[in-house]
Amino acid sequence: MNEKRRLGKGLGALIPDALSVSGDTSEISLDRIKPNPFQPRRTFDDEKLKELAASIKEHGILQAVVLSPSEEDDNYFLVVGERRCRAARIAGLTSVPAVVKSFDRNSLLEIALIENLQREDLNPVEEAQAFKKLMHDYSYTQEELARRIGCSRPSIANSIRLLMLPDTILKALAGGIISPGQARPLLALKDSQSQEEAARQIIEGGLSSREAEKIANSINVRSGTRMGRVEDQVLDPLHQELQLQIQRALGTKVKLKQGKNSGTIEIYYYGEEDLERLIAKLLPEGI
Repeated sequence: MNEKRRLGKGLGALIPDALSVSGDTSEISLDRIKPNPFQPRRTFDDEKLKELAASIKEHGILQAVVLSPSEEDDNYFLVVGERRCRAARIAGLTSVPAVVKSFDRNSLLEIALIENLQREDLNPVEEAQAFKKLMHDYSYTQEELARRIGCSRPSIANSIRLLMLPDTILKALAGGIISPGQARPLLALKDSQSQEEAARQIIEGGLSSREAEKIANSINVRSGTRMGRVEDQVLDPLHQELQLQIQRALGTKVKLKQGKNSGTIEIYYYGEEDLERLIAKLLPEGI
């Protein structure tokens, strides 16, 4: 089940200089090309790299890679084209055609993240981590990030929430053993042991996303916990707008609960770094 959504904008529309190859093209030795230190992608499909290498052997590299000069030596950082460089090495090439442009650290990070997101090259965990890093490093709200990369805010929120799952489930997500749709219902379970038990049943039974929801619900019923969803609560228009404004201000999910004469505000965070970011926003003078 492929749940990847196509982004509404291409990388060229987001950062035009990143994919522009209108400058001079030079043959640059692969030994002088360093990987982008901010590359979020950790896994590469060996078979697809071999297929690309075979194509390169027969037709050559059809599009130049984009490099940025290193400030430390006479080498270069790879900005766009990591798969081409990896495949070129497999094909036995010693150099690749490249366009050299200067990018600062922030641009290297943003281009690497958005390029992979736009090209659907990241697994669900890498994608969630990329969203989180963009929000942290650029102080994007979910709404701003959604506009930046051309997808919906809920898809970003749902992606980042997956990082709250135990490492065992995240590994299964990264390996394609369980899908995001199958994993999301596990977030409603109260502890990691229950989540891992449900994940095991889902994987062993090859259950659908809807069946995964039923499994999570049954575990909650046994433990006396009632499953609830944010979408089930209907706020009046004023509180809906207030909730949205608080979310935008904090750059994270916020849940308002209305009572008869009082209510509560829940602020969600996703990891220690995100908590520190929120503390800095809420308590600018420190603790």
